[in-house]
Amino acid sequence: MKKFVSIVLAALCMGATLVGCSKANANATDWEYIKNKNEMVVGITLYEPMNYYDENGKLIGFDTEFAEEVSKITGVPVKFQEIEWDQKEVELKSKAIDCIWNGLTVTEERKANMAFSTSYVVNEQVVVINKSNQDKYTSLADMDGIKVCAESGSAGESAIQADPHLSTGNYLGVSAQKDALLEVKAGTCDAAVLDLTLAKAVINEDTDYNDLLILYGASLQSEEYAIGFRLEDTETVKTVNDAIAQLLANGKLAELGEKYGVDVIK
Repeated sequence: MKKFVSIVLAALCMGATLVGCSKANANATDWEYIKNKNEMVVGITLYEPMNYYDENGKLIGFDTEFAEEVSKITGVPVKFQEIEWDQKEVELKSKAIDCIWNGLTVTEERKANMAFSTSYVVNEQVVVINKSNQDKYTSLADMDGIKVCAESGSAGESAIQADPHLSTGNYLGVSAQKDALLEVKAGTCDAAVLDLTLAKAVINEDTDYNDLLILYGASLQSEEYAIGFRLEDTETVKTVNDAIAQLLANGKLAELGEKYGVDVIK
């Protein structure tokens, strides 16, 4: 009987402890939650030069190394997880990921759904066409009614919707920015709108995209990249911003910018 009572009391104590832990976790800040699980899950897509695999299958890129440098300062390991870009806000809010760190453009609309770190890169949206059409398309005014594509949920898609010429044509949303380039390469789209950082990285004479060109005379909106966190996550934002300030001060971020051809905000 005494043994039975002891077991019951132990079970009750354990239950009380679990309830207490549950309440503590519920009351924890987002940074405490991240520290307690000892990893920050970083949501990415494969997007050169920000996050991509090298010939040996290793994940590299500006944002990849940037996140790893921040991890060294904060002491919290990072885990990279591929996501569907048009589901990024859902993934973040559900805590499937802890941040979006993948050439994320700061917009007023996104500010309503997430908190942003310090901006760290300047970018712009550009139009890419096939070289065979370079005499046909010299400016945005030449593009009324064309078929144009961009990554779904991207800044490129928003730029198309906002432009008085590109918005008059047929639009195709694809799952990745490189898919938009493939559509232009195949001739199934007349133009693609995507980040200049990616376009500069992959459109070269020695790549599979050497039949494409960036139409610099048709540049669209300029923008800034930042890391996206959960809207209420002020402590994590401050922690990461402090680390960014250190990486700017010691020149490491500028060094990564030179390595990957990215325009870092000084």
